[in-house]
Amino acid sequence: MERYFDRLEKEPLIAERWKKIEELESYGIKPFGRKYDKQNMIGDVLKHNPDENLKFKTAGRIMSLRGKGKAYFAHIEDQSGKIQIYMKKDELGEEQFDHIVKMLNVGDIIGVEGELFITHTEELTLRVKSISLLAKNVRSLPEKYHGLTDVEIRYRKRYVDLIMNPEVRETFIKRTEIIKEIRKYLDDRGFLEVETPMMHQILGGAAARPFMTHHNALDLDLYLRIAVELYLKRLIVGGFDKVYEIGKDFRNEGISVRHNPEFTMIELYQAHADFNDMMDIAEGMISTICEKINGTTDIVYDGVQLSLKNFKRVHMVDMIKDVTGVDFWKQMTFEEAREIAKEHHVEIAPHMNSVGHIINEFFEQKCEEKVIQPTFVYGHPVEISPLAKRNEENPNFTDRFELFINKREYANAFTELNDPADQRGRFEAQVEEALRGNEEATPVIDEDYVEALEYGMPPTGGMGIGIDRLVMLLTGSPSIRDVILFPQMKPRD
Repeated sequence: MERYFDRLEKEPLIAERWKKIEELESYGIKPFGRKYDKQNMIGDVLKHNPDENLKFKTAGRIMSLRGKGKAYFAHIEDQSGKIQIYMKKDELGEEQFDHIVKMLNVGDIIGVEGELFITHTEELTLRVKSISLLAKNVRSLPEKYHGLTDVEIRYRKRYVDLIMNPEVRETFIKRTEIIKEIRKYLDDRGFLEVETPMMHQILGGAAARPFMTHHNALDLDLYLRIAVELYLKRLIVGGFDKVYEIGKDFRNEGISVRHNPEFTMIELYQAHADFNDMMDIAEGMISTICEKINGTTDIVYDGVQLSLKNFKRVHMVDMIKDVTGVDFWKQMTFEEAREIAKEHHVEIAPHMNSVGHIINEFFEQKCEEKVIQPTFVYGHPVEISPLAKRNEENPNFTDRFELFINKREYANAFTELNDPADQRGRFEAQVEEALRGNEEATPVIDEDYVEALEYGMPPTGGMGIGIDRLVMLLTGSPSIRDVILFPQMKPRD
């Protein structure tokens, strides 16, 4: 405690608040109260009118305060809404008025009991008959009319952001509603929600750089998971027909408006299905949730009008041909494809050694930014899809899709590879790619997963959807930091 108060010499405004706290204590008032029997949310109080002659008991934070002499007005706010209150000495009594009301500041949390009336300005107001101080504000809130506008401070001090900006609270309430609707959509269709490990001995399920940790008792290095795919498919082997998991994944990548190293994904798997079924589920889920959250499937995001229904479906090679004129349906050598890439200024990394790699780079560098309306881009090359089943008509490609909306990827899915020999060969190719310098390739073969496939996995469709990006889309949020309560930030000096 002494160290805490030592620093107040540098913060005179806080020191002044502490003097007021000491004065409150001298009156026998606890500045940081105990449990309060809050019987009504403010939003519920606002639904009533004075004619009902009802008494209410609620609590909230003081967001504005004005008055002098024997009467004060204030606005208090909780998660559900904000209401004006009226505190008068004749009704509260001298002790409560002088020892509590006159000592109040904006930011204090109070409990109040009273009845509704309408002021001469026609504002619904709670006439306070009893008041309790629940928590004294020590650090002043940002100035009312400017609020908390510094974006970096908003993210670093989310608690203040939530106090000052009701629209931010609304975004996170919508996030919870979106996740609830995702669960409902899948539960209603017979899917089972499960939980799998967050610490893995072997990387797998996605191409990404990992975070590492160490288990002291076992003297074992572990990875924070980059995906849950391989564990969920083990459950399909084990006899579950439909499973999903909503949880955190961790990827050691850059931070941007679309990327946070810790993010939320949903992955789902359905036995006896394929990637076409996953398209149907993705389109149905997103359009249904958008309708429930926004009342329509027509939205505007980042200034662009989008229709979240009747998603397009187009093969990757066909899109490349439409955009660039290059026809990768034609047979060609790697050297020929590399020359075409050079002519079209498509950069190729040193570890890329196949036509399939070049096809994917053509799409990412030339086509992604042109996909605006919801589009399933399918038919990814085998080389970049180590867990997807080959297409029967053209084994150079896989039955895989990515969902793009307004230039961004929202889902990744495929008909799962269930041939253990083919799967092991794909893993081996990933190891070789890692040795050639691809930091996102999986450097170790997951022998246990191959063994699981040897017991037999039925034909399966699987899909992953980024929850954070979906919430951004459905709430009109420009940055992933706007939909993650506590995003990762660079430490200050």
